[in-house]
Amino acid sequence: MSNRYARSQIALHWLTLLMVILTYAAMLLKDSVPDSLAPVVKNLHFNFGISVFALMFVRLILRYFMMTPAITPLLEEWQDIGAKIFHWLLYVVFLALPVLGVLTLAYGGKHWVLLGWQVPQWVTPDPVMRRLIRTTHETLANVGYFIISAHALAALYHHYVRKDDTLRRMMPGK
Repeated sequence: MSNRYARSQIALHWLTLLMVILTYAAMLLKDSVPDSLAPVVKNLHFNFGISVFALMFVRLILRYFMMTPAITPLLEEWQDIGAKIFHWLLYVVFLALPVLGVLTLAYGGKHWVLLGWQVPQWVTPDPVMRRLIRTTHETLANVGYFIISAHALAALYHHYVRKDDTLRRMMPGK
């Protein structure tokens, strides 16, 4: 077995990161653009978020069918368990965020465009439900900052302190 992830997994990992960055960037920029551009930036946020969902879903499928390469040298058992829990937390958060975003739009009675297609209203608007879901979405998005940072710091720790191949397993190239 190779000590690297499959090229498809590596490409999806970095593409997912790019889409997460674009999703957060659009969210952060929506209040900084002229009013005429705000709907475009919001729609970009929604579409980037849906892209994150799709990519994470595909990554989960690949994870099921492809072996995870072992880290060399092997981790202590508690670190291995922690890494597995944290990776599943990444999947759960970045699958849940787009779902919560879509539900926020739906319960808010908002019209939005998904990849050029006008999404029809499919639930009865409910301001109380919208507020609850939106608050959950925003809180989880803030948790996402921590998760992304911890994930990146862990990779750097493994590379520079532990000097194992954790980071090299996911790097593009040979």
